[in-house]
Amino acid sequence: MSTQRTTREWQAADAAHFLHPFTDFQALSRKGARVIERAENIYLWDTEGHKILDAMSGLWCVNVGYGQQALVDAATAQLKQLPFYNAFFQTATPPAIELAELLAEVTPPQFQHVFFSGSGSEGNDTVVRMVRRYWDLLGQPERQVIISRDNAYHGSTMAGASLGGMSGMHAQGGLPIPGIVHIGQPYWHEHGKGLSRDEFGLVAARWLEAKILELGPERVAAFIGEPIQGAGGVIIPPATYWPEVQRICDQYGILLVSDEVICGFGRTGRWFGCETMGTRPDLMTFAKGVTSGYVPLGGVMVGERIAKVLIEKGGEFNHGYTYSGHPVACAVALANIKLMRELKLVEHVRDDVGPYLASQFATLRDHPLVADAESCGLMGAILLAKDKATGTPFPESVEIGMVCRGHCFREGLIMRAVGDRMIIAPPLVITRQQIDEMMGLIRRCLDLTLADAKAGGWLS
Repeated sequence: MSTQRTTREWQAADAAHFLHPFTDFQALSRKGARVIERAENIYLWDTEGHKILDAMSGLWCVNVGYGQQALVDAATAQLKQLPFYNAFFQTATPPAIELAELLAEVTPPQFQHVFFSGSGSEGNDTVVRMVRRYWDLLGQPERQVIISRDNAYHGSTMAGASLGGMSGMHAQGGLPIPGIVHIGQPYWHEHGKGLSRDEFGLVAARWLEAKILELGPERVAAFIGEPIQGAGGVIIPPATYWPEVQRICDQYGILLVSDEVICGFGRTGRWFGCETMGTRPDLMTFAKGVTSGYVPLGGVMVGERIAKVLIEKGGEFNHGYTYSGHPVACAVALANIKLMRELKLVEHVRDDVGPYLASQFATLRDHPLVADAESCGLMGAILLAKDKATGTPFPESVEIGMVCRGHCFREGLIMRAVGDRMIIAPPLVITRQQIDEMMGLIRRCLDLTLADAKAGGWLS
C-alpha cells in the first residue's frame, strides 16, 4: 500500500522521521528529499518517473549494476535456510567459511585470513584494534600511533572518522581520538606546483618518512591510505607515490594498511587498488563492492605477518560485531564475486571501458570550465576552475561544484561534487555506449554551469 503515496507524501514522512547521513537537516526539511523507488542496470527512477543515470554506483558500491537476479536468489535461499547466526562462541556458518576461502583466493597472496564486519567504517575500527593488538603481542606496546592523510576518508565511526582527514568531521565530536596523526595528501594541484607529477609523488611520499622520524619509529604502528582517495575527490596519486610509501614502510618496519572500501573489487581495473598501485599491504579493508551494495558487509583481510602472531601468540582478541560473517550477507557476496568472474568485469574495466573512459574524459579538458580531467579504471574527476590556464579556483562562496551537481540532478545524471571537483564511479557493467550517454550528460551539465558562471559574473 505504501507505493501508492505521492512524492509530496513521501517527502513529508521523510522530513518527519528520517535523519539522513551527512545532511543539513534543516535545509533538507525545507527542500524535500528526492525519493528513488526502483533501479535497473545503471539507471534509477524516482517517484516522479524521472530516469537517472547513476554515475556513482549508488555510493561507490553497485559494481555489478542493479537488478542482478543471481544475488536476489542467493539472499532468498539463505534467508530460507539460515537467516542469521553469529560467529561468537566458537561457531561458524557455511557461507562465512566459504566466503573466507574465496576472499583468500581473489586477494593478493599474503592474505589468507579475514575478519568480517558490517561496513567499511567498522572494518577500519577493527584495523585500529588489530594493529595495536599485534604490536602488543610482539612486546612493543608503545607502537600505538597510526598515520593517515589529510582529506582521506576512512568511515564515520569514532575511529574511522579519526583515521580520516576530513576537517569538517574532526570539528564535531572532539576528533581525532588520541594516537592518530595526519600528513598531507598527494594532490598535485594543491601542493605540487613547480614540480612534475613524478617529482611531487616522491615529495609527498616522503612526508610519511618525515612524520615517522618526528614521532620516533618505535612509536609508529601503521600507515593507512586509500589507493585513490575517493570521497576526498578522486585524488589519483602520481605513479611514484605508492612505491616510495612501500619502501618507507619496509624501511621502518611499520604496517601498511590499504583501505579498499572504494577501490576494491574491480574498480581500478584490478581486483584491488593495491595491485594497481604496486603495494604489498599487511591489512586491507573492504566493503561496498564485496556484495555490490545489495546487503551490508565489510571486513579486513589480514596478512600472514599479522595473522601468524595473532594465532600463535594466542589470547582472546576482545573485538567483534553481532553481524560479523552474517550468513545472508556472505551468501550474497559469494554470488556477487561469482557473477563478477562470469561476466569478466575486472577484465572489462581493465581492457575495455576503463581505457575508453580515460580517452573520453580527456576530451573534457577542452571545456572552458575544466582545468583537468583524469581517471583510473572506472573512477574519474573533473577539476572546475575560474581560470583553466592557471587553475585559479572559483571563490568558495560560489560553490561551483554544487551548482554543477544541481544541473546534474535536473538533467538525469548522478555525479558527485567534492568542492570544485566533480567525480564519477559508475557500475562496472557500464558499456561504451552508456559511457557516451554519460559523457553527453556531463557536457550538457558543464555547459549549463558555464552559463550560470557567465550570468553571475563569476568568470574573469
